[in-house]
Amino acid sequence: MILKKFLTCLLAVASFAAAAQSYPAKPVRIIVPFAPGGGTDFIARFMAQRLSANLGQQFVVENRAGAGSTIGTEAGLKSPPDGYTLTIVSNSYAANASLYKLRFDPIADMTPVIQISSGPYMVVVHPSLPVKNLRELVALAKAEPGRVFFASSGQGSINHLATELLASMAGFKLNHVPYKGTGPALADTLGGQTNATLGSTASTLPHVRAGRLRALAVTTTKRMASEPEIPTVAEAGVPGYETVLWHGLIGPKGLPAQVVERLNAEVAKVLKLKETAEQLQNDGVSPAGSTPDEFLAAITKEIELWRRVVNDAGVKLE
Repeated sequence: MILKKFLTCLLAVASFAAAAQSYPAKPVRIIVPFAPGGGTDFIARFMAQRLSANLGQQFVVENRAGAGSTIGTEAGLKSPPDGYTLTIVSNSYAANASLYKLRFDPIADMTPVIQISSGPYMVVVHPSLPVKNLRELVALAKAEPGRVFFASSGQGSINHLATELLASMAGFKLNHVPYKGTGPALADTLGGQTNATLGSTASTLPHVRAGRLRALAVTTTKRMASEPEIPTVAEAGVPGYETVLWHGLIGPKGLPAQVVERLNAEVAKVLKLKETAEQLQNDGVSPAGSTPDEFLAAITKEIELWRRVVNDAGVKLE
């Protein structure tokens, strides 16, 4: 009886391994929990195109937006753990754990695959604001509490939470003006209705180069290679500050290890291509790459970071 059970188990393992080696044997769906046209959608479609060509099966992008990306994410995490439904996530995945009553556990119900990209946000101001660097901005915000107004893409958005963190660490009172999306927030900052924002480099840098916005700092611990004259927030007067814009691939709980290894290796190959760096730069990020464990650790750390920010600032969704 024991021998029979052992043989049955052995056959199951062998069958499982064979199936994993032939993965993917049919089209793979990548859920993007945002509307078409944004940065996450762009990265998902770029990766899907390259993976389709390299693996001989179609990787199909499906947009399922709503409720701050939680609807599409839930659908992905509650799919069968066979490797044929994946989800691409960004910073909001970590922040949503403190903002929404989720019907899934963002750690226990997820299998990390790989971090795809990382990049900075940029602290920018309207040229009419009389500040030349971040220290002067902080000093002005402290001296004249009603002078500096930060636009964001919405209450509880990542650039809102990143600004709350900046205000807390720098010691000034945040005047927050939430908008419904990056477009209107940036438009009003360009128009002078608001006079500061933390935005992705993809959205802000063209206006900085054109002189319509003034860049004060980037939010990562290292300066941008393309704009080395712009200091980091930490260098510019707020030691220890860091906020990273990132994207990554995850699957449901119980995703087979062999499938995770195959996906990780194949995505890593794509990330090493010169054209990948060039394409991701259009969205203000760079190729990242990671082991599944490294990606899990990064997500876990960020969930705790945004939980502290949300609690300390009393952020609630409207």
